Amino acid sequence: MTSPPLLSPSSSSSSRLLLLRLLLSRRRSPASRSPPPPLRRRLPLLAASMSSSSSTAATRNPGSVVADADGLARKGLELPQVIADFDGTLTRYWYDGSRGQSSHGLLRQGNEEYDAKREELFEHYHPIEICPDIPLPEKAKLMEEWWEKTHALLIEGGLTYEAIRQSVADAKITFRDGVVKLFEFLEERDIPVLVFSAGLADIIEEVFRQKLHRSFKNIKVVSNRMVFNEEGRLVSFKGKTIHVLNKNEHALDMAAPVHDNLGDPNGYTDDYSLVKKRTNVLLLGDHIGDLGMSDGLNYENRIAVGFLNNNIEKSLKDYSEAFDIVYLNDAPMVGVVELVSELCP
Repeated sequence: MTSPPLLSPSSSSSSRLLLLRLLLSRRRSPASRSPPPPLRRRLPLLAASMSSSSSTAATRNPGSVVADADGLARKGLELPQVIADFDGTLTRYWYDGSRGQSSHGLLRQGNEEYDAKREELFEHYHPIEICPDIPLPEKAKLMEEWWEKTHALLIEGGLTYEAIRQSVADAKITFRDGVVKLFEFLEERDIPVLVFSAGLADIIEEVFRQKLHRSFKNIKVVSNRMVFNEEGRLVSFKGKTIHVLNKNEHALDMAAPVHDNLGDPNGYTDDYSLVKKRTNVLLLGDHIGDLGMSDGLNYENRIAVGFLNNNIEKSLKDYSEAFDIVYLNDAPMVGVVELVSELCP
């Protein structure tokens, strides 16, 4: 949903933000059976700063902490699948000094009246989304209500696929540096990537087309999928509504591959049995709630990587406890590329 612009943190404050620890652990899924002996490994740290005397790794990955690749002795731990959030994880949080747009917030349907109505819904429901005092079951119902009202406005307002193309072309959205290198590495090794989002699959796929100018056969988008008629006008949505509190394995039936055969915006494949059988997971997210993306997967080991983009001093403790690795201040994807290079040499 559309978010008001925020001020970018200054480089001077960024230079003081150092992660206290970087912990990489092999976590058993609660659903797994016959767990092996517990194994937890601590990794050496490289504290990255914004100063001119930063280390090589810090220069490549400013505002973050990067694991020392030499300390990642990962012999025998295979990495068979990656689960990643889209907005603020694969994409940058900041764009030219202000808050970048999300895949939902960038949409302009060519009808100012309905754009304004969707903005009114945001103003009403977003405070509910971020309120810590509302019980999750109650909040989940309200989030579904918000999403369904928004989807209804898109249909009623006559959204077209051409409007999506133009919205993406005009959008303030870009991928993190290193994302293409990560995708290329994973594609070469046939490692599946599930991109989970509470946004709109058709917009995400268009962002891939326009911003990366290439495709990846191993990537599937798990998000809300639109159905268009022959004139390219939105007529319905396919399947269940995916919102911020239910994007997990149970939404896999909504997934669709991102590859060269995306001429049919409503096409998707149904080959997720192999994904569900894979037992090791690398999870990438920018909210603690993103850890739920692996719910329902019968994994044995999970490495959770968090991107803490904003409110760093307030949230650092919670993120460092929830995630195994945390990158600060809208960091590039360089550290993740180094990590998967160690996991899958």
